[in-house]
Amino acid sequence: MPRSPETVAARPPHTFRTVFPVLALCWLAVFFDGMDVNIYGAVMPHMLDDAGLGLTPATAGTIGSWTTFGMLIGALTAGNLTDWLGRRLMLVASVTLFSVGSAVCAVAAGVGLFGAGRFISGLGLGGLMPLCLAMVMEFAPPRRAALTTGLLMTSYHFGGMAATGLGLTLAPAAGWRWVFWAGVLPAVIVVPLLLKLLPESPGVLLARGEREKADAVADRFGLPRPTPVAAPAAGAAGRLAAVRALFHPDSRWATPLLWLASFSGLLLVYGVSTWLPQMMRAEGYGLNSSVSFLMVINAGGIIGLLIAGRTADKFGAVRVSAIWFVLTAAGALLLKSHLPLGATYIVVAVTGVFLFSAQVMVYAATNTVYRDSERAAGLGWVTGVGRTGAVVGPWLIGALANNGNQSWGFTTFALAGLLGALAIALVPLARRIGRSGSPALTPVTAEAAGTGASGR
Repeated sequence: MPRSPETVAARPPHTFRTVFPVLALCWLAVFFDGMDVNIYGAVMPHMLDDAGLGLTPATAGTIGSWTTFGMLIGALTAGNLTDWLGRRLMLVASVTLFSVGSAVCAVAAGVGLFGAGRFISGLGLGGLMPLCLAMVMEFAPPRRAALTTGLLMTSYHFGGMAATGLGLTLAPAAGWRWVFWAGVLPAVIVVPLLLKLLPESPGVLLARGEREKADAVADRFGLPRPTPVAAPAAGAAGRLAAVRALFHPDSRWATPLLWLASFSGLLLVYGVSTWLPQMMRAEGYGLNSSVSFLMVINAGGIIGLLIAGRTADKFGAVRVSAIWFVLTAAGALLLKSHLPLGATYIVVAVTGVFLFSAQVMVYAATNTVYRDSERAAGLGWVTGVGRTGAVVGPWLIGALANNGNQSWGFTTFALAGLLGALAIALVPLARRIGRSGSPALTPVTAEAAGTGASGR
């Protein structure tokens, strides 16, 4: 439908200011996502001390994996449900689910019901993150995709810091169950705001055949009107075609590398979020110090995301992610040594600067590996397959802890960082091989390296 000059003139510019309501609502939703994910790690030392609950290091790791297994299912099924409900209602459903799961955990008398609550929470958490990432990438101002993604992910770490604050204050005073009752707040605060203020994705509206509504939302927020090539595929057949498209010649080798990098990154993120306080406690640090390390590493994560977003917009998400993974590995190895408390706080904070944003820049790299019509599917599968790392991480560290080998957890984190660095660093070469059919080692250009700001 052609636009009249009056319509074009009335459209606001596509800036951070015009899309602020969408970005702010997604930021708030991910804040509570981060709080819910980190609550378990923040209160685990108190739960292990609760003889009535019956939690052991082995079952603690298994329950951590139940959470991330629920996230895996949520991430892989959210796309098909989005065809039916749309992104807006799926976000509402996701927030509701992890709030209900937190309530179940708060009333659980044993590890079985507690694990079921964490699994329910995982279903909601798994769907929320890819939905919010897709929304902010769609609404992001031109050439600001990596920066916008980084800003969104700062909310995850603010949520993690809030969880740690609850673990340090509410858990000792009132018990660990009240920390999980605080996890019910998203249903009360976020759900009404999403229902009232969040628009539907123009791309999703167009894919459902609602052209007028799609154009109206785009015009309201200053976005380019969506085109059929940019709309996500709908239905099972459309999604199967979208997955096949991820293996076209340009990206057939890059796709598994992105999956491997995401696996490594999420193993780190969820392994650290679940086990860092208990690992540090096993190294001889006090209970309060051990829990506070989780707050410090999340504070470092906020700084890292602000740095990484701007740096990736300039130098490329692939380069930044690879370097950040290597620095994360170095930080993990340093934490294996029992340093003085002050030095340990510094190492934890600096490691947080690189750990979380290394994974986020993997997401940003998908913005240039895939074409417009493949981007939603590409991001969904990078996050979905990466969730297997989120399942493995808590379980593996729990198995090590159960055998008294917590210190090997830091070595595991270092190896995951090096694997992630290798995988993401090979993406530009993989794309060149796909294009030419020969592994010509030409210099990496900014475009090949995947700047977070541009797309194909």
